[in-house]
Amino acid sequence: MNLAITKHGAEPLPTQYLTFLLGEERFAVGILHVKEIIEYAGTATVPMMPDCVRGVINLRGAVVPVIDLSARFGRGVAAIGKRTSIIIAEIDDGEGKQVLGMMVDAVNAVVEIEPADIEAAPPFGARIRADFIAGIAKCQGRFVILLALERVLSTGEVVELSRHAVPLATASSRAGP
Repeated sequence: MNLAITKHGAEPLPTQYLTFLLGEERFAVGILHVKEIIEYAGTATVPMMPDCVRGVINLRGAVVPVIDLSARFGRGVAAIGKRTSIIIAEIDDGEGKQVLGMMVDAVNAVVEIEPADIEAAPPFGARIRADFIAGIAKCQGRFVILLALERVLSTGEVVELSRHAVPLATASSRAGP
């Protein structure tokens, strides 16, 4: 069954997607969310943030939080490699536009995916939360997971995670002898 994903009920989502890798898995986001792609050059850490918040960067005078997608998907903090990149994305979180960075292992390319080629995610087998998946498409002979960025980059949820983060000093004191 094909799932024609729509935005605001009638207008089809963009057919252009930016594809990228996390480990060996291919993911994609709608190109209209992508502002730019930058080479990973480090982040400034923010105390008491969850593992998925890698830190912040200065992007032309603006402080931009960077989310480690590997950690966000529950796979642990990503290792930095030669092709590690930050995708600067803009989402509407209901309270206005938010600019966030997504740290990924490698950026691939912009591809065309027709809405008719997008399938609903199966109820099993995905190694990320089902609500993070907008659909699955076959692209260049391989499956690519289309992400629902508003859910993946939900600032409200990340703030809630940070409230439950255990400070490093407290965690080490609980470790015992």
